[in-house]
Amino acid sequence: MSGALSLAALAVLLWPDGQVRRRLRLRALDGGWTGAGRDPLDLPVPVAVAILSAAVGAILSTPLVAGLAAAAAFLGIRSWATRQADRVVERRLESLTEGLGALAADLRSGRPLTDAIEAAVTACADAETAADLARALRAPGAAPDSGRDEEFTEALRRISAGVLLSARTGCSLAAVAAAVEDDLRARQGQRRELRTSTAGPRASAMLLAGLPVLGLAMGSGVGADPWRVLTTTTTGQMLLVVGVALEFAGLSWSRELLRRALR
Repeated sequence: MSGALSLAALAVLLWPDGQVRRRLRLRALDGGWTGAGRDPLDLPVPVAVAILSAAVGAILSTPLVAGLAAAAAFLGIRSWATRQADRVVERRLESLTEGLGALAADLRSGRPLTDAIEAAVTACADAETAADLARALRAPGAAPDSGRDEEFTEALRRISAGVLLSARTGCSLAAVAAAVEDDLRARQGQRRELRTSTAGPRASAMLLAGLPVLGLAMGSGVGADPWRVLTTTTTGQMLLVVGVALEFAGLSWSRELLRRALR
């Protein structure tokens, strides 16, 4: 159960906010364990893991422990999926940035637009991103998929608008592509700096989340058997629920502070 409490605490710390939940709706976690076009939030995997954890907890301990174990398993799987989806978004943005850089460089060198588009598609390391960029350049009137990440979708809209503006007025498409590329690179650099600056507070919050587990281990080491008291007595169960609730509240507050710092 100590492991379950640790997992629950870390899961609450990493629980996705609204923007990350929209990112989680990316297709199949970059080819992961979901099917094409399915929403990771609708998968039965977190529920199945929660049920399994609840069954193990019920066999090894009390119904209260089973409930806490189920919640910890469910939140842990959701947190893992969120982190995976966030990494997919970062890779797609980096791939789009490289494609725009190749497009701007080829257009400035005087190559035809069709050749520049081919070079941009080739420069994209992600095949799905390459297809989206090619669609935005070749069919700028088509609206990007609204289910994708907002920042990625906005970049595609700016590129499509640049293509339409260039076709109507003859302005330089290379300048538009370079401006979007510079903006994406600046945002990526800012996110890296923010992640670095908040690494210390995040590590501190995770360390604090593990202190109750350390206390249980120390109590067991001196023969006090705190786990039996917390799970088999009425007072202990009340203290267990209150303690877990207070820790969740503290971790939620820490997560909210970190989320605001990373905006």
